[in-house]
Amino acid sequence: MNHLLYVVVGLAAGICGGMFGIGGGTILIPALVYIFGLTQLQAQGTSLAIMIPPIGLLAALRYYYSGNVKLSMALFICLGFFIGGFFGASLVQKFPDPILKKLFGVFLLAVSLKMILGK
Repeated sequence: MNHLLYVVVGLAAGICGGMFGIGGGTILIPALVYIFGLTQLQAQGTSLAIMIPPIGLLAALRYYYSGNVKLSMALFICLGFFIGGFFGASLVQKFPDPILKKLFGVFLLAVSLKMILGK
């Protein structure tokens, strides 16, 4: 039964990822923590592992073929993301789970307020 639920959560994240460029942080991590009982660190690591094949290939290719990818920009951001991901993953290992959950929630709140109230 869990396998089917995993697929459903993956579909929801994939649809949101394909539509809005979100999924890992806003769909997968809360689902992994609150539905499947993972720790915040486990959810973040699992989310990163999940995103490698589907987001990096199929959704990005669809956008690319429609002329909606700035490839030169994406390559440089990818390089920074690659290196930053390593350092971020190393740094976050030192945070206790309750503090990490709060920091993650504040981050999501700040982004949502900016998107709702910003220009």
